[in-house]
Amino acid sequence: MNDTPLYAVFGNPIAHSKSPQIHQMFAAQEGVSVRYERRLSQPDAFARDIAAFFAGGGAGANVTLPFKIQAAELAHETSPRARAAGAANTLIRLSDGLILADNTDGIGLVSDITQNLGFPLAGKRILILGAGGAVRGVLQPLLDENPAEIVIANRTHEKAQALARQFGIAAEQTDRLKNGFDLIVNGTSGSLGGQVPAVPAAVYAGCALAYDMAYGDTATAFQTAAALAGAAHTAGGLGMLVCQAAASYRLWRGFAPDTAPVVAALGKAV
Repeated sequence: MNDTPLYAVFGNPIAHSKSPQIHQMFAAQEGVSVRYERRLSQPDAFARDIAAFFAGGGAGANVTLPFKIQAAELAHETSPRARAAGAANTLIRLSDGLILADNTDGIGLVSDITQNLGFPLAGKRILILGAGGAVRGVLQPLLDENPAEIVIANRTHEKAQALARQFGIAAEQTDRLKNGFDLIVNGTSGSLGGQVPAVPAAVYAGCALAYDMAYGDTATAFQTAAALAGAAHTAGGLGMLVCQAAASYRLWRGFAPDTAPVVAALGKAV
């Protein structure tokens, strides 16, 4: 019998995931041994795979695309963050055997921006590009930082309006956006494919930080476009990945990892 705690990340595809490497670095900080595996699942088998994982002694799981909505639905309990997001990226086995779903994506984004990048959000004007699940998952944690304003813009304006109503923020059509934002966050999925949100280049003028929730081996298309259009600084989402993982690790084990050296190590590796 192996007493080493077992964790895993479920997704499809999953071979690219950096989560095992990240969590082993966290475990080294804590001074413990853990097992952390990639688990490929299929849409019609995800619920069974999760049940089998926890029945077999799994202590906690991360969930990535395309299973985050299912993860929130199959849990016995959901956190306020997971309910607001309508999705979960973290599953925790409680002492009574029940499964709690949580969502650490938003606090991962906020932690990377405020702590690793040293950019406070209180009183700032924030523009969010995109209105999909990735954006929905980060809006409440951003609001909790007390920004002056959050504006959401999306190619399909109706989707932006729906999210804006849910969270009590503003929605604007992409072609009507003006500059004056302190932080611009790209939550669309096209950046790694070379696509950038269709917004006027002038929107980036005077922006202190343009942040892409996606990340790659080099600057993303969004980062490049934002810098050329006048953004003072840009960042990709590698730090967000590490910080959301750290929040998951803390939920599972009660230990808060230091994310900065992990971000630095991964940045050198890509």
